[in-house]
Amino acid sequence: MKKVIMSGDEAVARGAWEAGVSLAAAYPGTPSTEILENMSLYKDDVYCMWASNEKVAAEVAIGASIGGVRSIASMKHVGMNVAADPIFSAAYTGVNGGLVIVTADDPGCHSSQNEQDNRLYAPHAKLGMLEPSDSQECKDFAAAAFEISEKFDTIMLLRMTTRVCHSKSIVELGERGEAVVYPYESIPTKYTMLPVNARKRHVIREEKIKEMEEYSYTSPLNKIEYNDSKIGVVTSGISYMHAKEAFGDSVSYLKFGITYPLSAKLIREFCGKMDKIYIVEEGEPYLENAVKALGFNCLGKDVVTCQGELDAEIIRRAFGIEESGESTEKCALTAPDRPPVLCAGCPHRGFYYSLGKHKKDLVAVGDIGCYSLGASAPFFGFDIGICMGSGFSSAIGLAKALEAQKDKRKVFGMLGDSTFFHSGITGLVDAVHSKANVCLCILDNSITAMTGHQDNPGTSKDVMGYEVPSIQITDIIKATGISDKNVRVVDPVDQKEIDSAIEAAIKSDGVFIIVSRRPCVLIKEVARANAGAHCVIDADKCVGCKLCMKVACPAMAFENGKAVIADPDGCTACGLCAQMCKVNAITKAGE
Repeated sequence: MKKVIMSGDEAVARGAWEAGVSLAAAYPGTPSTEILENMSLYKDDVYCMWASNEKVAAEVAIGASIGGVRSIASMKHVGMNVAADPIFSAAYTGVNGGLVIVTADDPGCHSSQNEQDNRLYAPHAKLGMLEPSDSQECKDFAAAAFEISEKFDTIMLLRMTTRVCHSKSIVELGERGEAVVYPYESIPTKYTMLPVNARKRHVIREEKIKEMEEYSYTSPLNKIEYNDSKIGVVTSGISYMHAKEAFGDSVSYLKFGITYPLSAKLIREFCGKMDKIYIVEEGEPYLENAVKALGFNCLGKDVVTCQGELDAEIIRRAFGIEESGESTEKCALTAPDRPPVLCAGCPHRGFYYSLGKHKKDLVAVGDIGCYSLGASAPFFGFDIGICMGSGFSSAIGLAKALEAQKDKRKVFGMLGDSTFFHSGITGLVDAVHSKANVCLCILDNSITAMTGHQDNPGTSKDVMGYEVPSIQITDIIKATGISDKNVRVVDPVDQKEIDSAIEAAIKSDGVFIIVSRRPCVLIKEVARANAGAHCVIDADKCVGCKLCMKVACPAMAFENGKAVIADPDGCTACGLCAQMCKVNAITKAGE
């Protein structure tokens, strides 16, 4: 068969397609985003959709599974928290067509607000769980997950990590199998989780877990490599790769591919032959606790941190293993810190600059997205940012707390257009219903930008490229009954317009809405329209006051006492800097 180089995300999509999957749903989030993007390449065989949030994605996939087709829902680790409600209940119902939930964990917080270890979801929700180590296993395990799901009437969790999702390696491709379609049957006692049914389904679920554990003992997805019996390493996922690099063939390995339910028989068989047992795993002591529970002494989190990603060097240091003696190039130089910044021409820059002018009169709450970068220097745009949707709902509680302290500052809650559809609508409804003294700001850049420009309910196309209805944010706002005088739709680059809106919000009582609307400059159509346009600075007029530098545009610099457009190709001629200039030294060119 043909061999190609694939990332783990690409391989999962390929494996699901080869397994005959018929439906794929997801909400974008690094490092899982590319799974659905690559599933959409198979749109002739698979219906693909960006759901408004992870809960919806899981429920769509659950519905398809019960309907009789194989389905997959993918999300990043914190998205699993959003989807947990239906997943926990559907774990009791079981499946009809195979159902796989992909959780992409992010050790090291490369693109996330925490490092939670979603392996713990499997025993908690009673899901089967597989963990691939490389791209070939991503493809093979994805396909195997559907078979196991149907064999044991169980939702399967495919647990990935950033390194597995984004690393590339050789994958041997297969052909697409026949799309599996099982007849839909009306079985309320199986699929309706009323207490009388749920109690019975719980009994069945526990029986299925025992059956899966027996299966796990002989499954080829688990692997034992016997070398020296002095040290045995128990590991899984990407940690197996790091352990192999650190220890080589000097130790024996028990590599779990099925990490729930773990085969106690396999652990006893392997560990019973070893003098010492090392546990190599990222995150929580998941494997370590399982080994200790069976009565084996082992060394794991006593020496290996639960924080961040592992690598061979960390493992060698932790377990006191000397280098192999092979020469490796090392460089004493380190790259300078380069924190992420808002892009040149980003519409959020104008919003945060205006917000900063009114800091003494407001307290700001943010959310998760491109606009999160506004929390950093030089804007320091908000004080609190918890999770998707909290930009609106936590603002309600903060406003009530300030009111109790006689603090008259207005609370501003901010989130983006995709986040509004994800989990901001409910916060808006509650703010209106509770008469909260808040200004809710929707930073609408017309796309899900942070994760790579995925479509959302506000766009006019879906992931498969088909025309779809665009849901208007302002229509949803009006449906809550807010007066038109308390709603402003503004262009954030227009400082007079955004200043006026913020000032009106501060003076208002109750809920005020600002929709800051300007498309992301990196949207292809916008970028093409702006091609060649940039600002220029007349050095003779520039007085070096640095007012234009306060907008922190990465296309600008200050050299020899003058402001300059250091990156004309990066400049989008948004004109925000020109509005700062009091001597009219900045003009637009190339339009």
